[in-house]
Amino acid sequence: MKVLVTGANGQLGRDVVLLLEKEGHSVLACARDELDITSQLECSNVISTYHPEVVIHCAAYTAVDAAETDVDGAYQVNATGTRNIAVAAEQTGAKLIYISTDYVFDGTSDVPYQEYDNTNPQSVYGKSKRAGEVLVQSLSSRWFIVRTSWVYGVYGNNFVKTMLKLGQEKPKLQVVHDQKGSPTYTVDLAHFLMELMSTEKYGVYHASNSGACTWYEFTQAIFEEAQLFPGFHIQAEVDPCATDQFPRPAPRPRNSVMEHLSIRTNALNDLRPWREGLRDFLKEIHIEQN
Repeated sequence: MKVLVTGANGQLGRDVVLLLEKEGHSVLACARDELDITSQLECSNVISTYHPEVVIHCAAYTAVDAAETDVDGAYQVNATGTRNIAVAAEQTGAKLIYISTDYVFDGTSDVPYQEYDNTNPQSVYGKSKRAGEVLVQSLSSRWFIVRTSWVYGVYGNNFVKTMLKLGQEKPKLQVVHDQKGSPTYTVDLAHFLMELMSTEKYGVYHASNSGACTWYEFTQAIFEEAQLFPGFHIQAEVDPCATDQFPRPAPRPRNSVMEHLSIRTNALNDLRPWREGLRDFLKEIHIEQN
């Protein structure tokens, strides 16, 4: 298939492009330099010229705390930019996959969120991503919205890399134990997107690695798994703490766990348990480092 990927230099975008190319698809990888999604004219020109069958829209404003003061910047990319992509994809008849986030929910639920639960974003980032969802649903006729959470991969900065660095440098770390979610390895998410794009099973999907943990439990697992690879010298002790001890500009959802109802009801392949994904990620970066 002919696929156009936005945000192709991002941590998810790069894995999506690599996987699609490996599987023999024709890919136009659009980083910021190749496609300014905030320009409607540019989106229209690039997409109509390439004429893809699928557009995977990974580009996003993801600086959660910065968005609280840069409201216009967040909406320009996540809402206006998404509208531009949606309109251009629709004009060429392409399917559109929009990558969204657990931040569209308020995080107060006692149970995992289902795809059609009411959204109630609390941060500017979450509100701007929800605006993108609404525009996709309004302007596209062949759309998939894929919400994911706690994403990490080989390319770019993320929580796992940060913890590995700190774990080797610091004697002690405090990590929040009152926010829970599902860590998601970009390679596993990319495989799901590739399966999804070949279907006509349009709608909203929750796609994260299976299972859930707190950030504290995730850190414990990172350190335990890292010990199995020579080269990682973890020395830090990890203590649990409360979110209130680390105030941030943007509110974080206390519960980011999402139910994979749409994956099951559409008979698609669910993502594997998060710890298996973590293990493969550590293997990958260990190979890179050596």
